[in-house]
Amino acid sequence: MSKSETLSLLDDLVTRARKAGADAADAVSVDTVSLSVGVRLGDLERMERSEGDDIGLRVLIGKRQAMVSSSDRSPEALAQLVERAVSMARAVPEDPYAGLADPSELATELLDLQSCDPDEPSAETLLDMVRRAEDSARAVPGVTNSEGAEAGWGRSGVAFVASNGFSFEYAVTSGSVSAAVLAGDAEQGMERDYDYTSAVFMSDLRSPEDVGHEAGHRAVRRLGARKVKTCKVPVVFDPRVSRGLVGSLIGAINGAGVARGTTFLKDKMGSQIFAPGIRVVDDPHRLRGMRSRPCDGEGVATKKLNVIEDGVLTTWLLDCRSARQLGLKSTGHASRGTTSPPSPSASNFYMEAGAVTVAEMIGDITDGFYVTELFGQGVNGVTGDYSRGAAGFWIEGGEIAYPVSEITVAGNLKDMFRNLVPANDLVLRYGVDCPTLRIDGLTIAGR
Repeated sequence: MSKSETLSLLDDLVTRARKAGADAADAVSVDTVSLSVGVRLGDLERMERSEGDDIGLRVLIGKRQAMVSSSDRSPEALAQLVERAVSMARAVPEDPYAGLADPSELATELLDLQSCDPDEPSAETLLDMVRRAEDSARAVPGVTNSEGAEAGWGRSGVAFVASNGFSFEYAVTSGSVSAAVLAGDAEQGMERDYDYTSAVFMSDLRSPEDVGHEAGHRAVRRLGARKVKTCKVPVVFDPRVSRGLVGSLIGAINGAGVARGTTFLKDKMGSQIFAPGIRVVDDPHRLRGMRSRPCDGEGVATKKLNVIEDGVLTTWLLDCRSARQLGLKSTGHASRGTTSPPSPSASNFYMEAGAVTVAEMIGDITDGFYVTELFGQGVNGVTGDYSRGAAGFWIEGGEIAYPVSEITVAGNLKDMFRNLVPANDLVLRYGVDCPTLRIDGLTIAGR
């Protein structure tokens, strides 16, 4: 369906909902195409392609709100969609904070963020990429088996129309390549590791050979892993895992959680929660960013925000509903699909680089732990308690000494945030990014 046809269809749905008794309404369409390929030991294991299109209609009658969705775009199905939505809205309890965005908050300019790669890769192209990635991984000395390599590509077209006068349409793409292999044998022990790359444009991906080689190298480096005694030491988080700490911050400043009082940062607005000099940024307008968006899911204008400035928390991530609950204005962070109302989410979110190199960061550590992989979901968003299984390398005398595994890293995010130090190695690759981090005084639970 062409751009004008999609927007026309959504506009017609909103108009029919208003005629059927809705005081306000909005409609969203999401069309998706995805292609994925997987190989293991050189043999094709999976090749899948899927296409789908869904429409979601939200209607409001007073402060009552309902949302229904359908993948059937026939006139009969769309008529029933409107009828069901209006009927449900009359029956549900009132939500005092429900409503569309105020017209004064709507985006007036939609930037071209280069979020859509016009070139769709063929299945043969993806197959060639995964074979190159796995071959490169298996060629690393010490690699003895493979869990396989995968490549994927997807495109989503999003269109939105609301009765407050806003309408927009844009498309996003993403591509990825990954590989996972094993090193060692039954006698010396076996270790597994992986690597991956993802980007909006396929041309921006790292080469499959680089991904495979790094996966193999990581697996071999972990051979001979030991356990260590329980202790409190400095812990250094590799960028692959430090991103998780930034992700915990995203969850803790989500406006919906703040409004419910279910986050450990619920009363920390304007407070110093990181060391002075730390800055954390949410940037929805980064060109070719994995989470870039010209406006949010309610049509509200988006802008770059320093969420943490000089260590101080400056804002929550708010959609219209959570903003009304907190007596604030939306920050343009609404995200939505076709089956549920909007809710807050981050865009391109990252911690800025620090001043020290990774070598300098590790260099003065007598005994410490360099984390390369974390396991489990042991983060309590209400209290900030943090406890996760981990693997990586022991640091002795300022240098990486030997691999370690089967240990747990524990602390509390309030203290961890306050004491962390970022290195200067930030690379913006994904939707959430972070440099190498050092946090002193964490508990390592081992033997």
